[in-house]
Amino acid sequence: MSGERPGLYEMLDDRFRSGRCMSGDDALELLYTGCRWAEGPVYLPAWRQVVWSDIPNDRMLRWDEETGSVSVFRRSAGHTNGNTLDREGRLVTCEQGNRRVTRTEHDGTVTVLADRWQGKRLNSPNDAAVKSDGSIWFSDPDFGITSDYEGYRAESEIGANNVYRIDPATGDVRLVADCFGAPNGLVFSADERQLFVSDTRAGFIRVFDVRDEGTLSEGKIFAEAAAREKARFDNLRFDDGGRLWIAAMDDGVHCYDPDGTLIGRLNIPETVANISWGGAKRNRLFITAETSLYSVVMGVTGTHPTGPGRRPWLERQP
Repeated sequence: MSGERPGLYEMLDDRFRSGRCMSGDDALELLYTGCRWAEGPVYLPAWRQVVWSDIPNDRMLRWDEETGSVSVFRRSAGHTNGNTLDREGRLVTCEQGNRRVTRTEHDGTVTVLADRWQGKRLNSPNDAAVKSDGSIWFSDPDFGITSDYEGYRAESEIGANNVYRIDPATGDVRLVADCFGAPNGLVFSADERQLFVSDTRAGFIRVFDVRDEGTLSEGKIFAEAAAREKARFDNLRFDDGGRLWIAAMDDGVHCYDPDGTLIGRLNIPETVANISWGGAKRNRLFITAETSLYSVVMGVTGTHPTGPGRRPWLERQP
């Protein structure tokens, strides 16, 4: 397939075409609609399912890749937001309402990984990223405590919106980045030497160098949303060409070249909250947008959410 297709794909730089970002499906596939505000899609390779959050309805849903059926994964879920997988293939979830980060074990039980920093309750964890050493990094804005719509109204005990790291050996929660308006999505580069964090209120993406001891540099701005007033940055994911794909709310899905240039976008009919790669080849982009779950099979392939290295639980799958 070739040529500009103004419906789904919008090319802003020829690198969007030459990088095969416009190769794939001609249109979005609507997988489900009926949410109040959909977030946090994650593809579970072992089950060939997508699990995602419907925050105001306080439930998690799952879509089955083989049958196309949708069912409730968990109800009274703690107003969950972002979801990802750890190195063992277990579900890691940010619970806005319960103000904690949890892990769903293989037997279905739920383990609390973090709910406090220095004895103070977290605000409302939003998104998480797992590094290959097993550490879990998460953002903690105040979205879940500003009203009762996506959580429970409360005063912040910390008084700031930060990014934290959970130590894989001790479980200690450490502050790694601050000075955010509202930290939201976060993702490691393929080599894990950089961490990219969106700041929804400030309207930009910050990038930090990751030090060997698990700390971050001061950070700098990678991309700004000011050029398009309706764009606000939510979560973000890399493809294997080093391009950064960003859920840009009312401006669809943005695609940035590694040098920070906005090279193209996907036009989505609803406000885009989150994106995630999945499918057998990890070239299917799943998109939660306002009330719906969409997907598009693409000519590019996404990186894995748990970083480089072996994942026996995934390699066993046919």
